[in-house]
Order: sequence, then structure tokens, then C-alpha cells
Amino acid sequence: QVQLVESGGGLVQPGGSLRLSCTASGTIFSLNAMGWYRQAPGKQRELVARMFSSGVINYADSVKGRFPITRDNAKNTVYLHMNSLKPEDTAVYYCNLANYGMSTPVNYWGQGTQVTVSS
Repeated sequence: QVQLVESGGGLVQPGGSLRLSCTASGTIFSLNAMGWYRQAPGKQRELVARMFSSGVINYADSVKGRFPITRDNAKNTVYLHMNSLKPEDTAVYYCNLANYGMSTPVNYWGQGTQVTVSS
């Protein structure tokens, strides 16, 4: 089992910045991915950014260049640095860890943190 504890989020004006952090504990495979997904009202959950233990990074096109993701493997912590925030970034952001074993990856989720971008 894996537990994910998120922090950060809140209300910010357009153009502002926020940082989300997520720390994982429990059984973490050597091959894994940690990252962030988001879900806006009435929409499906979507990938924002994730970083594999190998260092490979995936970004949603909508956040490329604005939301760099970093990771501290010693602390099992991933950070999402959200810059130049837009109202359309408003959503609940969920931390995710995927353990890659012999078959389908096993996904774990945080409780979610609200990000609201509004003037």
C-alpha cells in the first residue's frame, strides 16, 4: 500500500503562482511515476504532469512551459510549480503514484487539493 499526503493549493489571482507538494510513503517500486492530475467541474480527470523514476517527464500541452514538475527521490516527494496561472487552471488537483510491476501499473491517489484562479 501507498499513502500520499498533499499540500499547497488555494486561491490565487490570474498570473500568480502556487506550489503543490506530495509525499509518498509505503511500498514504492523502483519503477514508478509520481505526478499530478486535475479535475474541473463537469470534466474528466486529466494528466497535468508526471515524472517517472527514470527521469522521463510527461506534460499536458496546456501546462507546458508554465508548470514544471520536480522530484526529490530521497524524500519520495514530487512538486508542481504552477506559474502564470489562468482561470481555466481551476480544478481539484490529485497527486498520483503508479507502481510498475510485472503487469498493469497500480495507481494510488491523494485526497485532492483545490486550486482556484480568480480575480
